[in-house]
Order: sequence, then C-alpha cells, then structure tokens
Amino acid sequence: MFLKRLEVIGFKSFADRVGIDFVPGVTAVVGPNGSGKSNVTDAIRWVLGEQSAKSLRGAKMEDVIFAGSDSRKALNFAEVTLVLDNTDGKAPLDYSEISVTRRVFRSGESAYLLNKQACRLKDITDLFMDSGLGKEAFSIISQGRVDEILNSKADERRSIFEEAAGVLKYKQRKRKAEFKLNETDENLNRVLDILHELDGRMEPLQMQASSARDYLDMSAQLGLTRHAQGVAQTPPIQQVLRQGLGLLIPYSLQQVFHPT
Repeated sequence: MFLKRLEVIGFKSFADRVGIDFVPGVTAVVGPNGSGKSNVTDAIRWVLGEQSAKSLRGAKMEDVIFAGSDSRKALNFAEVTLVLDNTDGKAPLDYSEISVTRRVFRSGESAYLLNKQACRLKDITDLFMDSGLGKEAFSIISQGRVDEILNSKADERRSIFEEAAGVLKYKQRKRKAEFKLNETDENLNRVLDILHELDGRMEPLQMQASSARDYLDMSAQLGLTRHAQGVAQTPPIQQVLRQGLGLLIPYSLQQVFHPT
C-alpha cells in the first residue's frame, strides 16, 4: 500500500485546495517555523479518524477549520482526502486506488467517505487496522512522539509491537467478542430473574384460574336448573289447547241458538 496523494481544503492553514503528490522515495516538506508543515501530518491523522482535538493541537474539532486571516474570510468546512495505491491488494477492497475523505462543518456535522461513498468511521478504522497506517499507528510520528515511545511503560511498548506484528486486530476482535458474551450473560441473568418472579406468581394465578373455572361450571349448572324450573312451572301445551277449546265451543253454540 503506497501513499499516493493528499488533497486538503479548509483544514487549518490550507484555505485553498492543495494537492500534495507523494512519489517513490522520500518526500520532504521544508519551510520556516509556523508555515504549516505539521499541518500536513495532522491532516493525515485527521482523515484516518483521529477524534482527539488535543492531538491535533486544538481545543475542539471545529478548530481544524480555517479560521480566516487579515486578507481571507473564514471557511465553513474542512475536507481532507487521502489517496492510496492498492495495486498490491494489501487493503481488503477490490480497487487499485482507494480514497478516504473526511469532512467537518462548523455546525458540528461531519462525514466520512470511502471511494466517494458515505461510510462509518468504523469502516475506515477496520480498513487500516494492522496496516501500519491507522491513526494510532507509529508510521506517523509527530514531535515528541519518539521520547514518548522510549519513556513508555512495558504495556505501552507491547501495543507498539502488537501493532507492528499484526495481532492488534485479533486482540480487538477478542475484546469485542468478550464484551458481547458479557452482555449475553447479563441478558440471561435478567431473563432468569423474570422467570423466577413469574414462578412466584404461578400458584396464585392457578388458584384464581381454578376458581374462575368453578364459577363458569356453576353458572352453567344454574342456567340449566333455572331453565328446567321454568319448563316445569309452565302448563303443558295440550292442557292449554283443551282449555282454549272448552271456552270456544260453548260460545259457538250460544251463537247458533241465540243469534244476535
């Protein structure tokens, strides 16, 4: 993987769009103090996902946007694009050239692009993990970083060797897997607590359900009893008919012998 080109606009002292081509060999940026030489490495660190404004010599992330000068107005955004040659296929993408873009606005909005397609910071971090080009990699050594490495503790030095040996990616995957397992254990514990609570409610609920079934059975029996009682108290239909005929026959005879 070869660093091919850096394009910057609105980042720190770069008010205009500037492109820096990197050729095989050594590329040196020479200039007096305060000319913005360190801003080149800051731009590379920033586009690779640096989240600490302090590491970029600022108080907040919006400080990386060109703040203006006596002759130039301040800009509302900063954008850095890093172009890499991937003809050797070191990066896990089917492209011979990879461009990574980061953009930030004064409103606080930001965006990441991978080959001009919107992506997440995690996608960029995973892409360059163990490649030696991540924001935490030691391929970018700023002022004072050498002393910091030499004076670092044993655990800190170990991370340097892990990054160089290419095992950092697997350790991070291990940590993520362990975190997910811990989350799963916590979820299982919550489920067991809920089941235990529900078990305590089962016996009262079973008693209530039994009482409800007894009530329904007794209500059905009561309905049948009331229905049978009503039928028993009602005169048979034959008796009603005989009584009706007994009233109609005398009336008919009366009409025959005593017509009006």
